[in-house]
This record gives sequence, structure tokens and C-alpha cells, in this order.
Amino acid sequence: MEVPLLDLRPQFAAIEDEVRAAIDGVLTGQRFILGPEVAAFERGVAELCGTTHAIGVSSGSDALLCTAMALGIGPGDEVIVPAFSFFATAGCVVRLGATPVFVDIEPDTFNFDPKLLAAAMSPRTKAIIVVHLYGQCADMNPIRVAAREHNIPIIEDAAQAIGATHHGQRSGSLAEVGCFSFFPSKNLGAYGDAGIIVTSDDTLARRLRRLRVHGSDQKYYHVEIGGNFRLDTMQAAILGVKLKHLEAWNAARQDVAGRWADLLADTPLQPPVTRSYNEHVFHQYVVRAPRRDELRAALHDQGVATGLYYPVPLHRLECLAHLGGQDGDCPVAEAACREVLALPMYPELTVEAQRYVAEVIQRFYSRESVA
Repeated sequence: MEVPLLDLRPQFAAIEDEVRAAIDGVLTGQRFILGPEVAAFERGVAELCGTTHAIGVSSGSDALLCTAMALGIGPGDEVIVPAFSFFATAGCVVRLGATPVFVDIEPDTFNFDPKLLAAAMSPRTKAIIVVHLYGQCADMNPIRVAAREHNIPIIEDAAQAIGATHHGQRSGSLAEVGCFSFFPSKNLGAYGDAGIIVTSDDTLARRLRRLRVHGSDQKYYHVEIGGNFRLDTMQAAILGVKLKHLEAWNAARQDVAGRWADLLADTPLQPPVTRSYNEHVFHQYVVRAPRRDELRAALHDQGVATGLYYPVPLHRLECLAHLGGQDGDCPVAEAACREVLALPMYPELTVEAQRYVAEVIQRFYSRESVA
């Protein structure tokens, strides 16, 4: 049996007519750059997140970069980031000439460990980027307390957590500003690159909108150096269709996650932990796996695709070697890189497919125990 890590085809089949109508609407209107579909989608995301503003941008990575630019991050500044995340979390900091300061993670949620925040702060700390990894919000309350004490803004990297809640409040609205990615594999995925920034700070929103069009409030009159960070109108139209289905898709992901927990209960795999105050939307279903690489190979041999999110901690990446990161700096993140395994996760994943994967896993560990 073949079981992909992700299959977008069933989702498209269910909404194909809506999507094609939305695309046709853009083609008919011929407004391809910041057309009305962008504004409509921005309003929908702001309403979802409970923020005053949403600013559509070209990708999740550009959402982080544009936000860091808007906060004035630059040479001589430090930005605290988790050691376990996608590269863009640290990359946006380095691109602006600032220095990422890596903080280790919690062993059960894989999110930023708030207990380590105080030791990472310095007079040069300009911002904190908190990642809501795999679809679950980080423990924001102690992070916000520490940030307020030092008047340091927080950027939520919520690329994987659209629709997630923390104490009943939506991701993206838990700090000064939140960034989302609509990479095709995300819970809300475009048919290409796309992203959005949300905030309730009017001044920050105005600057973000200016930065996304080369620092211009009025065409050809440039106030500052920005970039071409605009959200494509075609992608906004597609995302506007998909946004209406997001809550149902997230609920289906939660059902899939619940089945994984039941099916794998008798295996050595350590399932993801959801904090009682969070609603997890399971962008990925990531377990800790003894003999991870051997298990992954066994699953591959039986037609089951898996993923590694992530195999290298940020402080040990080759392109960041100049920062001096060493093995042992963030031991929890380093252990996670050796042990994490993402199992198939998407709303349409069938019970039959999950049972098949669970059987392969059970056979693998049964043979191990016999040996």
C-alpha cells in the first residue's frame, strides 16, 4: 500500500469548481497586482485571527523578513529565536545583519522553552521570534511577561499554526505581530508561495504595507527601502476560497491525530503532547522514534512516506557556522533532530491507511524485541 506524507489531490477535487471560479474571476477582472481579492482575503484572515490588520505578502519567509524590517532590526541587534525551526526563522535575522541568539526547546512540545529566555536576553536584544511549531502555540504567557519587562517586541512565527488557539485566543494575535505561511503543504495552502502578517498596531501595519511595495506610500515616491513583498492576486483568490474550509480541515486533522494516538499507543513511539490550554491544529504529526532512521527505512520499503522536521538544529547549520554554534549548546533540540519523525498527516487521510502504517510500525518494533 502506498501512503504519502501529504496528498493535496483529494482537497482540490472537493473544491475544484470554487477554485476555478475564483481564478476565472481574477482573469476576467485583469487586476493581478493587489487586486480586490487580496483585500478581501486580508479581511478574512484578520477576522479569523482577531486582529485589526492583515497584510498579504509574497511568502511566509518574506512575512518574517518584512516584519523584522518594520521593527528596525539591523546590524548590532540580537534577536532571540528557537534552535529548532525552519531556516527562515533565523534567516530573516541574518539577512538584515543582526545576530540570532538560539534558545533550546521543550522536550515534549518542541516549542520555545520560556525558562531559558531570561538568560538569552541582553541589552542588544531587539526582538523575540516565537515559533508555534507543528500547529501548536508556544507557552506565550511567561514569554510575554519577560518581553514586557524589557520592552522587547515579540514576533509570532505562526507559519504552521493558522487557526490554533492559546487560552482561547488565536495564533497571530498573541503578540505585537504574527506571520503566516501559505506554502502549498500548510493547513491553508496556496498554489504557490504566499504569506500574510497580522497585527492590531496601526502604525506597524502602515509601515508593513509600505515596505511590501518598495517602501512607497504613493507610487514612485519612496519613503524608505522596502521590497517586492506583495501577495499575488491569483493566490489571494484561491486562498479566499480555501479559508472558508479551514476550520473543517483543521477539525479533520485533529481527528486524524486522535486516531494516530490510539493506533500507536502500544508502540515505543512518543506521541506529540498538547498543552491543556491549547488547541493544536496538527500541521504535522511528529513523534519521537527509537531507531528513527531504521524505522523510516522500513516504512519507506512498505510504501509509507515520512518526513524529518528538522534534521539539523539552526545553530549547527553550515551557513550559520560563523555564529560559533557548537554541539551541546541546545541539547534538547539536538536530540529532537536525531529522533523526530513526521507521519502522514492531511485531512483526507483514511482510517485504512493509518491502520496500515501502524501495522508496519508494530511489526518493526516486534522484530526488534524478538532480536
